[in-house]
Amino acid sequence: MKILVVIPARLASTRLPNKPLVEICGKSMIQRTYERCFQAVDGLADLLVATDDELIFDHCKARNMNVMMTSKECLTGTDRVAEVSTKRNADYYVNVQGDEPLINPKDIQKVIKSIYSSKGDIVNGYAEIKEKREYFSLTIPKVVFREDERLLYMSRSPIPGNKKGSFEKAYRQICIYAFPKDALNDFAQRKVKTRFEETEDIEILRFLEIGHEVQMVKLSEDSIAVDTKEDLERVIAIIEKENS
Repeated sequence: MKILVVIPARLASTRLPNKPLVEICGKSMIQRTYERCFQAVDGLADLLVATDDELIFDHCKARNMNVMMTSKECLTGTDRVAEVSTKRNADYYVNVQGDEPLINPKDIQKVIKSIYSSKGDIVNGYAEIKEKREYFSLTIPKVVFREDERLLYMSRSPIPGNKKGSFEKAYRQICIYAFPKDALNDFAQRKVKTRFEETEDIEILRFLEIGHEVQMVKLSEDSIAVDTKEDLERVIAIIEKENS
């Protein structure tokens, strides 16, 4: 099976401007994410960055990172991966968000390997939430799923809830996705976001809304998606501690 890992990256982040090029202990965020993915693929898949900005394109080229220009009209990172699928043929496309500088290579490998037992479904990662702060954070998508770990819904709101309004047990999304080519094609046919995708600002919901199954896979708790300055400070502190 031919698998391509794609890291979508754009500069137009509202919460953290120029996010992919933000320096983290001497390397850009996109370079750190790419290097983690590179450790993971090791014969399992090919790897490239998909961007709509020449600054990112030139930055990647200068550091010998495989990179492809895509349209500025893409609604989401997954739409960018869908565009890549029209130019580079593969059976499955693995999307690793470009703001995951601490992503665990073993988690990427686990998602890739789970493709072979997924029966053509979309695959997405999750981990248990251990802190109350994460449960109530509006930047972290929470996940609820069936007993067979098929996705039921995902929300930025604290779900599952309870009558006390307290944090008890919950799960968060890890932004590693695997898409078969036909599912990406269906996704990209929609030129506007679907209802709940738009409301939640969570692109995986488009697949649920148009009738696709999403198989969730439990991953490690190492991932920290960098959405805010506070997230960035946490990541820097972890890397500085690792380097000391």
